[in-house]
Amino acid sequence: MSSGNGARRKVGKQHFNNTVAFDPETLAEVQGLFSKVRSYVKPASGEWGLPDPNVALRQPAEQHCRLQALKASLNDVKNQLSDKNVQVWHQHTNSTNRAGTVISAVRSAANAEICTQAWCKFSEILGSFRLLPEEALQNGELNTVHLCEAPGAFITSLNHYTKTSESTRYCDWSWAANTLNPYHEANGGSTTIADDRLIANTLPWWFFGSDNTGNIMIQKHLLELQAFVANMRTVDVVTADGSFDCQEKPDEQEALVASLHYCEVTAALLLLSPGGSFVLKMFTLYEHSSVCLLYLLNCCFRSVNVFKPATSKSGNSEVYVVCLDYEGKEAVRPLLSKLIRNYGPQLADREALFPNSHLPESFLKQHEEVCSYFTRLQVETITENLRLFGAMSSEQRQRLDFIRDGTAQEYLQRFQVSYLQRSRWVSRNTVSPACCSVSAGWPLGQKKQTGSFNERRELQTLSWRERIERGCHAASIQKHCAETEGPAACYKDPGPSVTWTHGLCVSKAGDNKQRQCLVFGSQSAWGAGESQHGDLVLTFSAEPSAPHRDLVALHDGEPRYQQQLLACVVCSLQTLTSGDALLLPVFSALTRVTAAVVLCLHVCFSSVSFRCPSPSGITGAVLVCVGFCPEAAARILPVLSDVHSCMGQGLREEEGDNVPSGCDSQVLQFVPMEEMLTGGLTDFLRTMNSEIIQQKLHLLMQS
Repeated sequence: MSSGNGARRKVGKQHFNNTVAFDPETLAEVQGLFSKVRSYVKPASGEWGLPDPNVALRQPAEQHCRLQALKASLNDVKNQLSDKNVQVWHQHTNSTNRAGTVISAVRSAANAEICTQAWCKFSEILGSFRLLPEEALQNGELNTVHLCEAPGAFITSLNHYTKTSESTRYCDWSWAANTLNPYHEANGGSTTIADDRLIANTLPWWFFGSDNTGNIMIQKHLLELQAFVANMRTVDVVTADGSFDCQEKPDEQEALVASLHYCEVTAALLLLSPGGSFVLKMFTLYEHSSVCLLYLLNCCFRSVNVFKPATSKSGNSEVYVVCLDYEGKEAVRPLLSKLIRNYGPQLADREALFPNSHLPESFLKQHEEVCSYFTRLQVETITENLRLFGAMSSEQRQRLDFIRDGTAQEYLQRFQVSYLQRSRWVSRNTVSPACCSVSAGWPLGQKKQTGSFNERRELQTLSWRERIERGCHAASIQKHCAETEGPAACYKDPGPSVTWTHGLCVSKAGDNKQRQCLVFGSQSAWGAGESQHGDLVLTFSAEPSAPHRDLVALHDGEPRYQQQLLACVVCSLQTLTSGDALLLPVFSALTRVTAAVVLCLHVCFSSVSFRCPSPSGITGAVLVCVGFCPEAAARILPVLSDVHSCMGQGLREEEGDNVPSGCDSQVLQFVPMEEMLTGGLTDFLRTMNSEIIQQKLHLLMQS
């Protein structure tokens, strides 16, 4: 067992600013934050060898008693947090976090791109280990692959390092990344990071797989990823920073992410070149699945270290397994082939990777020491936070602030953080990411946690209506419902058609030509007693039918609805003449297909706005399109016609049962994301969808 100093990079001797005097105890505490590492030491006898692949995934998992005892002791301490309001507790732990001011210090000193906690953690890893293989640096070519990478802070941190470090400044660096696609409609908020600041501007470098989800736990995606990076002469570094939202089951976080870790490790072993490095985020290491995984890594790499960065909050279980000097696929090929055959989201839920009898006692002893060490650190932090919660003296606050300032200074000097000009960032920021206009308050794409853990557990026993009334959105919903009784009601009868058609006739001076307004929906639903209002002739046509009843929860992703919507647009562009108008009801715009339809309308009309709700009584909005431009429509019509034909073919195949089971296909996107992220479209769609969602909630709460 080793503290890992042999694997650490040499750093400068100077640490603190000479004008700041630290007592020995404080100095030791600050420097101790940067040395939370344990390394496995292989016996000289060579007894740590890969078991026969024939015994892998064959026997039931057997838990290790001493590790389970550690798990129980940690959960006993964590259970004391169950009655703490999560927002109040997070505010408290942020204030006691010794490294809490590092991010702001780095942002100021380094001009770091996507300067987040992940950026700072990876910068620590780069500064603490010889992660970049010497051979790659000598050859002047570095290739890296980043799994579960969104929003991309590991990439931007590595870019910062390579651009400011003497050893890598002239190295030709190429990268590829994978993550759950934030633009894919099937990816949920509990697993997907919606922050697309880097993704939006570097899409060609991101691998989302043939189904476009980006799910790395799908076997075919693993093999496709190998092909995606085949142009790299070598793969020198693989990082894997994946996790799930486990806040509702915090005591089982390790088990919940076990299969993801197995898939990440399998991918790394498949992709890496001999001598390469691997960084894997893990949590507690008590379960048999983790024990086997660490043993596998020790058999495949010459150096394996478990590291807790100073900038990783010390009260959580997060650690990084840093593996150096990969021995190559040949040594592990038979077992790797078996892992690939069994690859998938249940990989760790089945039989044990290795039976207990094939795990050397010397390895288990070291692993228990690793677990004991990091458990002790976490328990000490939680215990201190509990002790200080609501009872921190001014002297304690002053000392903590002193340590926090010292930690930030130590970070900057220890890792020699340098300034990087914006022109040398990874992203050129030519595309505005979809996440930029989202109001701050909690991590993008994640559920907002409120109340205590016990209170949230109690909420799960209530009806959906009671959960909403007692949830974090209760106040805004009550305010919104109350508005229907006042003069400023948001949702009311849209009124006669003259209200809808007011301002739709756009004519040049001296132009007396009648204009047409194509209206989708029945004349009676629109309240139109006449088919002409002044110089505007109303033409009515059938609107797209609503999705099936079981899909009426605001989803515009039903294939037949999308085909009918596109048919309406194609018909409009073929029928209208210069200056005409269009009123098109839409159910919502929560898919890339509908978003692209709206974008096409923006191109073909001088003005597109929306009004909510639609007159048909079905939840949704009406797109009000004014000033038709035939020249623009002529350029777009062939594309829309082809997409409509493709949709129709897919529907016919589905109805004819010509599609193999599990192979249903649907058009997901027909306009490049880069195009949809420019020109203010995302702001328009966000505003419209928010109105539609509020309308739906309003109606649900009144039902």
